[in-house]
Amino acid sequence: MTDPAKTNRTLEPDLKRAVELVLQLMPIPGPSGEEGEVSKFVRRELLRAGADAAAVQSDSAHRRTPDGGQTGNLVFTLPGTVRAPRRMLSAHLDTVPICVGSQPFRQDDLIRSANTDTGLGADDRAGVAVILHTALEILRRGLPHPPLTFCWFIQEETGLHGSRCLTRQRLGKPAMAFNWDGGSPAKLTVGATGGYRLGIEVRGLASHAGNAPEWGVSAIAIAALAIASLHRGGWHGDVRKGRQRGTSNVGVIQGGDATNVVTDRVRIRAEARSHQPRFRQRIVAEIEKAFRNAAAEVKNAAGVTGSVQIDGRLDYESYRLHDKEPCVRLAADAVRAIGRQPELAVTNGGLDANWLVKHGISTVSLGCGQLHPHMVSEALCVPDFEDACRVALRLATAVP
Repeated sequence: MTDPAKTNRTLEPDLKRAVELVLQLMPIPGPSGEEGEVSKFVRRELLRAGADAAAVQSDSAHRRTPDGGQTGNLVFTLPGTVRAPRRMLSAHLDTVPICVGSQPFRQDDLIRSANTDTGLGADDRAGVAVILHTALEILRRGLPHPPLTFCWFIQEETGLHGSRCLTRQRLGKPAMAFNWDGGSPAKLTVGATGGYRLGIEVRGLASHAGNAPEWGVSAIAIAALAIASLHRGGWHGDVRKGRQRGTSNVGVIQGGDATNVVTDRVRIRAEARSHQPRFRQRIVAEIEKAFRNAAAEVKNAAGVTGSVQIDGRLDYESYRLHDKEPCVRLAADAVRAIGRQPELAVTNGGLDANWLVKHGISTVSLGCGQLHPHMVSEALCVPDFEDACRVALRLATAVP
């Protein structure tokens, strides 16, 4: 019988095939909600490698997300050949819209898009490729492994909706998970902030801006006063109050059609983040207060004021894993096994891991060489991507 520990010590993935795979994945269009084609590609590759069709299924997450979508999360489960708790490997299928039209090409140790108007899409097609290649290696080479679940999430970029709305029963009760997203393959992200999003509608009163401005109530003026108040009070941007830390941002403002009309409606999208849930709630409360106070301040000649309607939702809750969690120790061992030093990190961004932890699955996130995500200068560092493939194969096959 094959000794799994010995097999793992000498295990090396087919890196040429891995690079070919990521080059195939990055040009496939798949912004959030439109992941259908890339999901079909992953499914097709699994079936070609011998996966049981019944073990490759999409869930119905897209029917529960705010914006719908073409398909749900794609899940592939494998029974173990080695007795051990089930492990899950995950990544997200979607890219940001700027990556549609990517034309990846390799130049030395970097992959970039030949289309200078687009991003590359390495975030997160590199992650998709890492775990897909790991599954293909196990299937083609018959490698011993514990029970495994591979999951490709939808709609990560628009608020972690795929991982939030996943059908947990399809996962096979994994004891731990490893999630591939941006950054270095040696960086183990063991904690992340929580995020809350707000939709704010400011309502004023329209009037002719030249003949009767005094009868109007400017929704733009209300919004401007509220944002200025947040800025002056230290509640916008980098928020620091004593030992409490967080961030907030008014990121979208839409309203107005003409300069000769007092604008009666403005729509705003904002967010608040903090590792401290109570402080994040305080930031949200300050944002809401600023807009309500501003609406009461702006009046027309008859004393009529504006109003605001505020809707909000928790996008993801913060988490922090203990350094001695089994998934943290296994990830660190896998990084050391390829000759690199693991670096524990906590991020101010959101990850699918936020929701996996909320669902009761301890999750470490690792990078796979993406550089400058969400930008036209995005690139993929090939040696880091290859190391990520090495780490993933070890995590999928190593048994203590």
